[in-house]
Amino acid sequence: MNNKNPIFSRMDQQNEGQSGFAYGEGVAAYGQAGQQTAQQPPLQQPPLQQPYGQVPPVPTGRPTGSAYEPVTDRMTIDDVIVRSGISIAVLIPFAVIGYNLAPSMPWLYLVSMFVGLGLGFANALKKVVSPPLILAYAAVEGVFLGGISYAFNQWALSNGYEGIISQAVVGTLVAFVVMLALYKSKLVKVNGRFAKIMMVAMVSYLVIALLSFVAAIFGAGNGFGFYGMGWLGIGLCLLGVALAAFSLMLDFESINRGIQAGLPSRESWRMAFGLLVTLIWLYLEILRLLAILSGRD
Repeated sequence: MNNKNPIFSRMDQQNEGQSGFAYGEGVAAYGQAGQQTAQQPPLQQPPLQQPYGQVPPVPTGRPTGSAYEPVTDRMTIDDVIVRSGISIAVLIPFAVIGYNLAPSMPWLYLVSMFVGLGLGFANALKKVVSPPLILAYAAVEGVFLGGISYAFNQWALSNGYEGIISQAVVGTLVAFVVMLALYKSKLVKVNGRFAKIMMVAMVSYLVIALLSFVAAIFGAGNGFGFYGMGWLGIGLCLLGVALAAFSLMLDFESINRGIQAGLPSRESWRMAFGLLVTLIWLYLEILRLLAILSGRD
């Protein structure tokens, strides 16, 4: 099953002419070591017993990933949880900063949005995972989320509606727990068919979102584009929330497969980055839905 999240989809690339996910490095090293062994004469069998008084040498250093010394530092679910927690811990204080700076520097969250997009693509396309780059993405996205949360909150307050930020945070956490429970219970089968349906739905939604952005520039839907157009807009918002939520299940499956494949521990940072991207998307969809609902009588 291929995951359509650009971060997690690296793991599903094959070795046929592609760089693949980081685990491919270990596979290549294994194959290269096997070829070298085939070209060299057979190694002499060491004596079963060492001469009296001599101690056999003990290997030192970290595993090299060769055929004779396989990598033992494998990724675990605890690694992913810790890295995800660190990323969120960086995002939250920068979100507070972005929220407080939004009244005096309303342009800041727009700049952060474009910088965050650049860092997001850099992390997604980077062959070797870079924890500092991922944490930089979390910080910039924190500023963006803080600023846009302030803008949506002001809109809701102008309509006499309070607390949409806290409601969006709670809604994101609830959706995460529900999707994790559905995944663990196997009530929803995350297989190839599920991934294809999600792919078609997300591409279609992306096209609608781009068209809506153009419409919003011209003032359609009170600046919300198609999302602000009555029940059609509400339906599109609900679709966005559902797609973001079910994307979490694809992320869970990719993490599970990565652990089973024995990916190196450093790849837990890439998994954490993929989860962070999906959670940010989910929060934004819920926040926009609440803001639009606040303007309805």
